[in-house]
Amino acid sequence: MRLRPLLWLAPLLLAACGFHLQGRTQLPRSLASARIEARDPQSDFYSALRAALLASGARLDGPAADAATIHILTDDVSEQVLTVSATRNIPTAFMLSYRVRVSVDYQGRELLAPELHTVTREYSFDERALLAKQREREVLQQALADDLVALIMRRLAAL
Repeated sequence: MRLRPLLWLAPLLLAACGFHLQGRTQLPRSLASARIEARDPQSDFYSALRAALLASGARLDGPAADAATIHILTDDVSEQVLTVSATRNIPTAFMLSYRVRVSVDYQGRELLAPELHTVTREYSFDERALLAKQREREVLQQALADDLVALIMRRLAAL
């Protein structure tokens, strides 16, 4: 019987401190209906942003007049060689960078000025495991896109 009040106390304390489950972002009313404009609707970032907006309850097929427009102005991935083998002159490590620039407007007003966000990760390379390293690069690129989407969703929630 003494444990029952403690079971009720834990959720109340979590709710009072602002704890939210990960994955769903509370968006402002201006983003309840939104459109995404991008040059590449097949990119990892576009797909992840679309899924995150839908998970947050946004309607993405609303009429253009009353929908906020999220502009993906830049969406690119680059790779840079970090280290090279001294004996064979073959790359042994790369840095993968994912860069997006996003802006948001609603009914002719600019809610979010164009902002550039970049995330980078390093990964090792071994030519003997070429297929595995290509798959690692793809997984890493998707993880970078997901990180950028989480960052953009936090910015959108703050509008």
